[in-house]
Amino acid sequence: MKSLLSSVTTVVVTMMVIGSITAQAAEVNVIAAAAVKEVVLGLIPAFEKSSGHKVTTIWAGTEAITKRISGGEVADIVLIAAPNIDKLISEGRLVAGSRVDVARSGIGVAVRAGLPKPDISSGDAVKQAVLAAKSVAYSSGPSGFYLADLFKKMGIADQIKDKVKQTPSGVQVGEIVGRGEADLGFQQVSELLHLKGIHYLGPLSADIQHITVFSAGLHTAATAPEAARALVKFLTAPEAAPIIRKTGMEPG
Repeated sequence: MKSLLSSVTTVVVTMMVIGSITAQAAEVNVIAAAAVKEVVLGLIPAFEKSSGHKVTTIWAGTEAITKRISGGEVADIVLIAAPNIDKLISEGRLVAGSRVDVARSGIGVAVRAGLPKPDISSGDAVKQAVLAAKSVAYSSGPSGFYLADLFKKMGIADQIKDKVKQTPSGVQVGEIVGRGEADLGFQQVSELLHLKGIHYLGPLSADIQHITVFSAGLHTAATAPEAARALVKFLTAPEAAPIIRKTGMEPG
C-alpha cells in the first residue's frame, strides 16, 4: 500500500512539474540578420531544452528587417546591426533601453574555389586585389556600406564600378562567389567562414578593418516579453562565448 501511495505521489508531483513548465513555456519569435545565424542556431537548442520555451526564427538582412519592423511587422526579438536597433528604438518600434549587444563581427574576404588567392595582408594589397579581380561582390548591409565608402577613399570606386555587384539584402555574398557570379567577395566573417564553394582568405587587415556590432532589441508589441528577455540573457551569457567565437564573431 505504501509503495502504491509512493508511486501515485511521484506521478502527481511529476505531472504538477510538467504542468508548471507547460504553463510557463512560450513561443519566442525572433527576426535576425543572417550574420548571426550560426550563433543563434548554435545556441537555441540548449535554450529550448533548459527553458521549455520554443524559438521560431526568421532570417533576413539588416536593412530588410529594419524596413519590415518600421513598416509594422512584429517579432518578440529583433537581432540586427546596433545602429539599426537604435533607429527602431527612436521610432518607438522597440522598447527604450532594451538594446543588448550580442556579437561583434569584422569583414572577411573570399574567392571562388579554384581561383588564385590574392594577398589581403594590408589595405594596399586589398586595393590591388580588387583592381585585379574580374568581378567583386559586397553586401547591401553594414559591411557593404563601409566597403563602398572605403573604395571611394581608396580612389578606385570609378575604376571598379562596372564590375562590382551589390547583393540584395539578405543574399549572401559567398553564394554569389560560389556560383561564379563574382571572383572576389566581401562580407561579415560569420557569413563566409562556413560556406562551400568558396575559399575564405581571412579578415580585412587591421588598417582597414571595420567592426559591426549586432544587437538585440525587444519589440514594444512582444507577445512573450519575459521569454524573449530570457533568450537574450542566454545569448549573452559567458557560456555562449565559445559558440560565438566558433562562428568567427566575438561576444558583444
